[in-house]
Amino acid sequence: MTDAVETQAAEPVQLSLGDVQSFVQIIDICSKRGAFEGSELEGVGTLRSKVVKFLEANVPAESTEAPVEDGEAPVQSEMDMEPATEDTSDS
Repeated sequence: MTDAVETQAAEPVQLSLGDVQSFVQIIDICSKRGAFEGSELEGVGTLRSKVVKFLEANVPAESTEAPVEDGEAPVQSEMDMEPATEDTSDS
């Protein structure tokens, strides 16, 4: 078991641009749901802006991922998801 722990510790942690974009989406979702107090919003907003600028500077020109535009990361909200359908017909 110690070999597995040593191997895991030796591997560097890697983040992709997709991971960083997910981070921005998480901030947006939490903000919409009221997860941050007013006094925390400035710090959260500043960090989000830095991350978005990093993404904009590092997204490859011909990326398969959706580019970040106008400081907004694309977010799939609960409203964008297809609703579950129930069979309400009388059989």
